[in-house]
Amino acid sequence: MLVYPSAIDLSSSRLRFLSRLLAEHRRQLGTRWRRLPAPRQALLVLAHLRCGDTYTRLAAAFDIGLATVYRYIREAVDLLATAAPTLQQAMERAEAKAYVILDGTLLPIDRIAADRPFYSGKHKKHGMNVQVLADPFGRLLWASAALPGAVHDLMAARTHGIIDALAEADLPCWADKGYQGAGGTVRVPFRGKHRNLSAGQQAVNVAHASIRAVGEQAMATLKTWRLLRKLRCSTTRITHLVQAVLTLHLDPA
Repeated sequence: MLVYPSAIDLSSSRLRFLSRLLAEHRRQLGTRWRRLPAPRQALLVLAHLRCGDTYTRLAAAFDIGLATVYRYIREAVDLLATAAPTLQQAMERAEAKAYVILDGTLLPIDRIAADRPFYSGKHKKHGMNVQVLADPFGRLLWASAALPGAVHDLMAARTHGIIDALAEADLPCWADKGYQGAGGTVRVPFRGKHRNLSAGQQAVNVAHASIRAVGEQAMATLKTWRLLRKLRCSTTRITHLVQAVLTLHLDPA
């Protein structure tokens, strides 16, 4: 088998953070011996999440079995997901902001045409709907649990309680036309073609679009974790993966 050196475009702080988390978990379990020490397990998990490396490639790279790779990744992902901030915690963090940006994204999955609940008519593909909150600078604040791709953004926001949480915090929020009718503190652009709107409405929509465009940086932050670009796991695991990525993005320091 040919082997070559590789690299992961992450800071060492994320490796140290996950290593400490795994080491503490092992101490709690009373684990005496593992095929890989905590730092090596952390490196394996980061290679999977960031680079999308398959179990087979990781097993060969770290000289362990496929079953061990599966257990190591599942263990670490569950630990990270448990540490992810709740919506309420995100609201407390966002209260100091002038406003937040709400948007939804579709994480592609490998499903067939028969899987209608996962098919997004908007994106014309199968996937899982994830709602994202970003600050005025486009920095990721929070990501929701994953819902089937057929769920509309507004329905997803209501299901997760985002609209109510924003209203309770009295926090202004900018969102796109997919959130028409949300009410509360959610601000959306005027409906209709640009040329059919008044000059004032056109100006409002242009300003609104420029604000929301910054929120795309938060989406890009999620997609830099290559595993989320095309998910081939069970849909029941996708929420854990999203929450694990959120923890790795927010907490390491």
